[in-house]
Amino acid sequence: MGAGHGHVLYRESTSPVHRLPPEVKIAAMVVFTIAVVATPREAYWAFGGYALLVAVVAALARVGPGWLLGRALIELPFVLFAFALPFLGAGERVEVAGLPLSVDGLLGGWNILAKGTLGVLVSLLLAATTTTRDLIVGLDRLRCPQILTQIATFMLRYLEVLVGEARRMRVARVSRGDDPRFLWQLRGFAAGVGALFLRAFERGERVYLAMVSRGYSGRMPGVWQGAGAATAGQWATAATVPLLATTIAATAVVLT
Repeated sequence: MGAGHGHVLYRESTSPVHRLPPEVKIAAMVVFTIAVVATPREAYWAFGGYALLVAVVAALARVGPGWLLGRALIELPFVLFAFALPFLGAGERVEVAGLPLSVDGLLGGWNILAKGTLGVLVSLLLAATTTTRDLIVGLDRLRCPQILTQIATFMLRYLEVLVGEARRMRVARVSRGDDPRFLWQLRGFAAGVGALFLRAFERGERVYLAMVSRGYSGRMPGVWQGAGAATAGQWATAATVPLLATTIAATAVVLT
């Protein structure tokens, strides 16, 4: 576990955002997301303020808008649903370009689109500036339940191993004439999944026994967490964005 274990979304850099400890970035993202969700959907100006904050953080993290928008396509199904709401909604209707649209549907679609997009963008910024290993370390420092962080740790360590084993099993099946593209060969595919599960279970048991024999007591050693926790100055720096977002949300609630 000594390696960095970067992931496909992580972007190597020495930006100020990258240098922040993971726990302060996770906490800032959670508070920012809560502020966005708590904002009334009629406060259009507030969402412009949130977008500006996201743009500033992206610039500081040296993450380009093209990269962000390209990865944000993951929310496309929700975008399509948001665009369908004005046509499917009930209640008062208004004509837009000759089309009768539901007022509640328009507001609901805007609510999903604005809040969902901001949530996806801030999550992408966290992923782009924090390795998977550091994310787990940050959750551990934030006193996330140990069972969750331990499961995530082992998943991170052995996911690539299991994927490689599944790939080798598929190559072995194909070399023996199996073609998993056809429905009637689903039985063979299911048998392969079962065999992979048994192998993974046995591997996990062997790894656990090996760790216990080396003194494992249910918590990863402190050396795995690397440098110390965040300082008060780093917490204050990271709190800037969520504090501004909370101020925007509170103002929006009062004015709406």
